Amino acid sequence: MKIILNQIKHKFSSKIFKNSIWGVLGSLTQNILLSLFYILIARHYSIDDFSEYLIANSLYQMIVAFSAMGLGHWFIREIVNTENKTELAAKFLKMQAYFGFLFLLVNIILALMLYENTTVQKLSILFSINIIFDNIIYSIKNINIAQFAQKKTVTVLSIEAFAKFGIASLLFFYPFNIVVLTVILIIIRFITLNLFLKIGSADGIKLTGFWKVSLSFDYIKTILSKYWPFAIIGSAYVIYWKSSTLIISKMLPLSAVAHYENSFKIFSLAQLVPVVLSSTLLPKFVEYSKNNDTNSIKSLYNKIFLFCTLYGLAAFTFTYSFADEILPFIFGDKYASSAVFTKEMFLTMLVFPTSLVQANILISLKLEKLDMWFNINSIIINITLCMVGLYFWSSLSVVNYSIFISFIVFHISQDIVLLKNKLISWVHILLFIVCTTSIVLTYISISKFVPSYIIFIGLWLTLGIIGFLFFGQRNKMLSSKIKKQK
Repeated sequence: MKIILNQIKHKFSSKIFKNSIWGVLGSLTQNILLSLFYILIARHYSIDDFSEYLIANSLYQMIVAFSAMGLGHWFIREIVNTENKTELAAKFLKMQAYFGFLFLLVNIILALMLYENTTVQKLSILFSINIIFDNIIYSIKNINIAQFAQKKTVTVLSIEAFAKFGIASLLFFYPFNIVVLTVILIIIRFITLNLFLKIGSADGIKLTGFWKVSLSFDYIKTILSKYWPFAIIGSAYVIYWKSSTLIISKMLPLSAVAHYENSFKIFSLAQLVPVVLSSTLLPKFVEYSKNNDTNSIKSLYNKIFLFCTLYGLAAFTFTYSFADEILPFIFGDKYASSAVFTKEMFLTMLVFPTSLVQANILISLKLEKLDMWFNINSIIINITLCMVGLYFWSSLSVVNYSIFISFIVFHISQDIVLLKNKLISWVHILLFIVCTTSIVLTYISISKFVPSYIIFIGLWLTLGIIGFLFFGQRNKMLSSKIKKQK
């Protein structure tokens, strides 16, 4: 018992744990508030107005993801080994600002080319202004991750989330149209940027006046030519999900955009924990990789992989059991059919958390080009299956199953590389596939005959007992081994 308590105490005092807790709690607060913002505007505006807002917002999010050129991972890896952190941070910010101006123009051009709807065009042009602000904020967030200063990021972004929630609440007292809402959101984002520059960066790194640092075109060219795979890796996630929104907007009714985004909003809340955890652990994986400490990589990977596997199963089973009640309650009866599509989307949660962990290991091993090609391949598979499937079946289910299949291919590709690098075994891969598939198929089958709450509680009570017995036995063996050594 003393050994377990000491282990818990050690974990609570570690930088990784503290950084992860701040990241998770902060992101949870922000996502709850932003989700409430999303719910309030979904309830207030008509399905058509809301769908137009979502289309413009999706195009903007896809562009802003690519505009950062994915250099956050590069920066985290570099700042760990750099003495003059302030200079590197300033160059990073200025570079991101340049990219922001460039992709602002790209966003406007694409909006005018893709859509004839004047409201979508107006909203897209307004959203494009945010790209400059977002790029600089993106830089500061990565500085804080690298310096274990997530608390500052949490503070500023929580203030912004409260502000957005407040604006959405005003809609029910002082209604205004969707264009005015977008203008107000841009003003809030500008204020957030200034808060980040003044109080939101890690201690010891000064960011005010970053535009004064010398930054030559050759320097930018060198960075991009050497680390361009990060642009694909960093943007792949948003492009992956938001390209589906754009495809739906072109090939399905406007209401399908809202149903898809409702499902994704729930999915984005569920992915919060693995996203924050994996990004927080990246510096640690980089440190182990730098020291060629394979055993530590394996140990940390196995612990996080088990947690992410169980988390993915919990998220899927909960959603499968209760989505029919949750979705209409949250978004209103007009979006009741979103529940079916949410269940389908959450199939991806079975492999999403573990794929994030594996992606970070590849990056720490400097295999980012492989990870880039895996991402490209996944996007191509997703888009191809969507386009072909929607040609024959006009259903949003096609999009959800396309996403799931492409993620499976993505995960297996990572498995093969980790297997070749002797970080995992065939037993590990097969155990994950067989156990996950068996549990999910059994759960779905039994759910047809057993009430949702009974099957959900029964499954996790059973797994909890198995886990308690397994780890209890392992701790006894560990204690016995220590006594013998003494």
